[in-house]
Amino acid sequence: MERRSHVEVRRWRYAEGAVQETEDWLATEEGLEVRINHRPFTVLMRTPGNDEELATGFLVTEGIVRAPGDLLGVHVVVNPTDPHRGHIVDTAVAPETLARANVRDRSFFASSACGVCGRTRLEDLALPFGRVESPLRISRRVLGGLPEALRKAQPLFERTGGLHGAALFTTDGALLAAREDVGRHNAVDKVVGWAYREKRLPLSDAVLLVSGRAGYDILQKAVAAGIPVVAAIGAPSSYACRLAQDHGVTLVGFLRADTLNVYTHPDRVTP
Repeated sequence: MERRSHVEVRRWRYAEGAVQETEDWLATEEGLEVRINHRPFTVLMRTPGNDEELATGFLVTEGIVRAPGDLLGVHVVVNPTDPHRGHIVDTAVAPETLARANVRDRSFFASSACGVCGRTRLEDLALPFGRVESPLRISRRVLGGLPEALRKAQPLFERTGGLHGAALFTTDGALLAAREDVGRHNAVDKVVGWAYREKRLPLSDAVLLVSGRAGYDILQKAVAAGIPVVAAIGAPSSYACRLAQDHGVTLVGFLRADTLNVYTHPDRVTP
């Protein structure tokens, strides 16, 4: 059963001493239960759509799935207890992959605002991934054109105003994939899941753009996917900057058509 990514509601707008009743559209937020080999693993609060990509990308960026042979299948099923509430994605993961990732100790709930849910110790914030190695270079001019390209690829944001966007681009500005979600980290997982399913990982030849700020969660997922350049329309956080520096990622913030800030590894951005 297909779930709607946005819903119609009634709205009463108060402005300039008057009240206007009209229709409005809100982004859908629903739970997605992710199972591994038929066993519940986590619940993600997300916007319905591209659920297979979301589950796949989540497993990749959590370090559970890495190589093409790690994930044997992804199947979406209707919630048997209530077909009108959420979906279930059952993933088939190779047994040796589960043993390596120590999945048994990692069951948790993740809200649409949570990029690090399930972490219980400070040591868990350390990334189990190596440095991102890539000769990629991208011009400042091309980077400046990416926000507009992302905006054009966000039809649900245009309707609801309530969704984050993430997109992958080539160094000449061509759009590879764009996804929307109420959770910015979910949007990134969706494009990473797309890349895994297209056998494009690691994404050493791509640039990631996110519509909001760049925090720890975004950099963690970019490093897991091997992305050498992460750009944000908003600000980066200090931890994101540290991760980018340590893992060889070029971090761009406050990206606009005519200005940008580079915080780490500026050699990848050309005049």
